[in-house]
Amino acid sequence: MWPLIMQFFRSNAAYITLPVATIVGVIGYNIESLLSDKYTPYSDSIQEKRAERITDENKLKNATNVDKLVYKENVFGRNLSPSLEK
Repeated sequence: MWPLIMQFFRSNAAYITLPVATIVGVIGYNIESLLSDKYTPYSDSIQEKRAERITDENKLKNATNVDKLVYKENVFGRNLSPSLEK
């Protein structure tokens, strides 16, 4: 009996796989919608952020006064081994 069932599944695999995959997908989609948080917080658009950066008078007056360009610490001193510290 098992060889006949397996032969049926082998010959009709495409017709059996699609409904099974559809059922599994629908169940997974519904479980994910129940468990996940659908709230997306508001953030300013890219155009608004760019307009704020351009209109900021302090940054326009002195182009060298940018926080990202200031050298703050020694690069080699970040993850210094205790045996190498003085």
